[in-house]
Amino acid sequence: MQQVVAEISLGRIRKNARLLVKRANTALYAVVKDDGYGHGAEQVAHALDDIASGFCTATVKEGAALRIAGIRVPVLVFAPPLDREDALRLRAYDLTATVSSSRSLLLAAEAGVPFHLAVNTGMNRYGVPPADAGRMARRAKALGACLTGVYSHLWAPQEEAVRKSQLALFQRAAEEVRSVFPDAVRHLAATGGILAGREYCLDAVRPGIGLYGYAPAGFEGELPLSPAARIYAPVSHTCTRVGDGAGYCRAGKEQRFHTLRLGYGDGFFRTGGLCGETLCMDACVRGGGARVGAQKLVLCNVTRYARAHGTTEYEALLRVLQGAEKRYG
Repeated sequence: MQQVVAEISLGRIRKNARLLVKRANTALYAVVKDDGYGHGAEQVAHALDDIASGFCTATVKEGAALRIAGIRVPVLVFAPPLDREDALRLRAYDLTATVSSSRSLLLAAEAGVPFHLAVNTGMNRYGVPPADAGRMARRAKALGACLTGVYSHLWAPQEEAVRKSQLALFQRAAEEVRSVFPDAVRHLAATGGILAGREYCLDAVRPGIGLYGYAPAGFEGELPLSPAARIYAPVSHTCTRVGDGAGYCRAGKEQRFHTLRLGYGDGFFRTGGLCGETLCMDACVRGGGARVGAQKLVLCNVTRYARAHGTTEYEALLRVLQGAEKRYG
């Protein structure tokens, strides 16, 4: 088989989810956006169906895919509806919208879509200003809209002063909303917020990266999370040295080489490679012999790989998993 293969342990994802639920001591809304961080959104959702109270996706399309796959618990879509088509698709697939402006409130209200109000407490990604939260809730009530939750997001959970400031802003805004909609679910914490302390966990939490086995910066080692994905590539060729090249680089002292059917076209970084190689688009030349057809483990923990390329586990996982052939266990 010529394809890069990702072995995904759904058991590890379940274990990680249980650890996070225990730490948070509240309801869990599992974040499966961007195909479950590359791990397979539908498969992850089914694996967590008895643990998660709901799921979160980035777009209506992703939420619809969960419904088509048979997921029946609430699904919150993070991106607010941009037009009437978005709003009608939210309703058609029984999804929960995000409202982050007067425009998205009107779209949700006109379509009869339940929604969570996003409050901007400092990330400046989505959300109404904290001072406007109460006014938006009262307007929703007047429109006959169904506000079922209120949330924000910690942009730097590892910084105590920042997260405390955001928590205070959010709590005041949430109180205003709940004075109009008393049953609105409050949620602020993703994985970092859960690990920062239970005061950030409120009525529900939204872990993402923690489900897949990694803690965000500043919280490494806080929980015994287990990486869920192991990446393999097949050996596609072996040879005895001819000349001085190793792929597009000068060879060292090796006299034999083997080629992995893996390259930057598969989402891996070209420079730096996996062990210092410079990758071709669809191949990786390494020193030493190997059996053609053998599957070589190339990544089982992406932290060091991500750090070596100045990025995060989030990006590295998405890059290498999106094109891989996934096998579940």
